[in-house]
Amino acid sequence: MTKAVLPMLILIAVCLLLTISPADACTNLLVTKGASADCGTMITYTCDGEFVPHLAYRPAADHAPGDSVKIENWHGDVRGWIKQVPHTYAVVDMINEHQLAISETTSSGREELVNPDGILGYWDLIDLALQRAKTAREAITVMTDLVAEYGYNSSGETFSIADPHEVWIMEMFGPGPGGTGAEWVALRIPDGYISCHANKARIGQFPLDDPQNCRYSDNAISFAVEKGFYDPDSGEPFRFCEAYCPATPKNQRYADTRVWSIFRRAAPSQDFSPDYHRAVAGTEPYPLWIKPDARLSLEDVMTLMRDHYEGTPYDMTLGVDAGPYGSPYRWRPMHWVVDSLEYAWERPISTQQTGFSFIAQCRDWLPDPIGGVYWYGVDDTWFTCYTPLYCGITDIPKSHTVGDLNEFSWESAWWVFNFVSNICNLKYSYMIEDILAVRQELEGSLLAMQAPVEKTAKELAKGDPELLARFLTNYSVQHAEQIVRRWRQLGEELLVKYNDGYVKNEKGRPTEQGYPETWLRKVIRERPEQFLLPVIDEVQPESRLID
Repeated sequence: MTKAVLPMLILIAVCLLLTISPADACTNLLVTKGASADCGTMITYTCDGEFVPHLAYRPAADHAPGDSVKIENWHGDVRGWIKQVPHTYAVVDMINEHQLAISETTSSGREELVNPDGILGYWDLIDLALQRAKTAREAITVMTDLVAEYGYNSSGETFSIADPHEVWIMEMFGPGPGGTGAEWVALRIPDGYISCHANKARIGQFPLDDPQNCRYSDNAISFAVEKGFYDPDSGEPFRFCEAYCPATPKNQRYADTRVWSIFRRAAPSQDFSPDYHRAVAGTEPYPLWIKPDARLSLEDVMTLMRDHYEGTPYDMTLGVDAGPYGSPYRWRPMHWVVDSLEYAWERPISTQQTGFSFIAQCRDWLPDPIGGVYWYGVDDTWFTCYTPLYCGITDIPKSHTVGDLNEFSWESAWWVFNFVSNICNLKYSYMIEDILAVRQELEGSLLAMQAPVEKTAKELAKGDPELLARFLTNYSVQHAEQIVRRWRQLGEELLVKYNDGYVKNEKGRPTEQGYPETWLRKVIRERPEQFLLPVIDEVQPESRLID
């Protein structure tokens, strides 16, 4: 038997588990062909947690009959073995050589449904599906067949699954201790629409007789009835999300605010109310999918994944909690108690806890090695700079494969980006302008280069696949490393320009900028006498002469 190399996805999940609860992580946006500007599909992922991600590449491989795959838990203990397939596909992190991409958010749901006896966690399912499936439909079959045979170990999970033709959303919950399989529903997002999810189950009613667009476990409804999660005599329709992950004021505030913010910006004409994510009684959940006001470009999607609710009543750059320089960041814990009352900071899409994020771009009019692009960035989406990694590459940038949470290193892309974002919090409203200017320059250049690069790649694809792979690999790796070098330089520039609270002017001289008047007035209201200087009557010059 062969032992599979521990997937990097498992290492990421280990770090996540050690630092935050699963409910604290991840946002996904799903875009269908008819909703995208270039008629390709896209899905996104923010993998949120205080950990250092390492990009992974797994080449395609053939396996001998009888080979098995070792499945380990968070701590490296063996949970079991599963059968290996004859051939596995090449995988670049979370997209494979056939432009199949998968991401997730953890919804937790009912804790009693976690089955500690199941062998496979959600991270195993993603990794195995990417190795074994070519399409989104095949991935759903792989994942659900695996849990039926080997059991499901994780809490509630929502998956985004995209290939160049279709985008699907699937939700899965365990059967509880000693149970078998899992309860799940998968829906195809209608063409021309977008969807999103953020740590809370989203699939409500679903058709029972439309196998082309909806698939579900045999006991998805009966199991909920058996457990008392749904009463068929209530007169209410069965809603999968309410049965397995009931809405609460806490998870509505935490998760649905992010859904609302993506929808309000993608379709402002629909005027989505904030009432549901503020848990106003009697309000309806947001729809599972919507039609955007205009087709979304790749750049639009990048923008949608960058948000602190600016321009809304929940704008995190405002208020005393934003500090003197309008920082949108709030340090953990999210929830806190004062005088026996519980409070919660807003939880935006862009958060300092993000380890990495990606936008998977899948296009059916291009050869697979060119059509699938994994736009990858480390750290917070607001600060990151996305770099293209084509799914046909055979190597990955070294700076994205190294780093340790407990030891700073200029060689680690994650530490370089974290250096810049943490420095920025010292004088956010000033420094963010410098950072965004560099980010826009780099990303703008890469977006502009995409068409000519792919034109050259298409020509190479006609006659020399090996040369094509080298071309795409060199392009992807070189630009990823170039961005890290520029970001390292940016961090040094910020430290020099804003040293000791000063701001250097165009001549390089430190200038005193002080604090905004609005914030100084808050200081005075809080401590009106503390900083007040006494007023002394001035003696007239004539009087001094007479004296």
